[in-house]
Amino acid sequence: MAGLKHFKMAMDPAIVRLNMRRADVSSNRYKYFRWTPRTALISFNYVILVPSILGYFAYATEGKYNFRAKRKGDLISEF
Repeated sequence: MAGLKHFKMAMDPAIVRLNMRRADVSSNRYKYFRWTPRTALISFNYVILVPSILGYFAYATEGKYNFRAKRKGDLISEF
């Protein structure tokens, strides 16, 4: 069992070429990247907008809720 070639069918040359091209592009992705309005907007959203929204909500709700040692009927909000 060990050492035998387990793929009995012939590989399709088009699929082999596609996989080689895909591997080449993914390893050299930085060479093909260009700043366009779309990539700039996506980068801005993930680098600036999303962290600032999460930070705002974290700052706005800090200290408002206490989940420790609550009994049935107690409120989780502090004020």
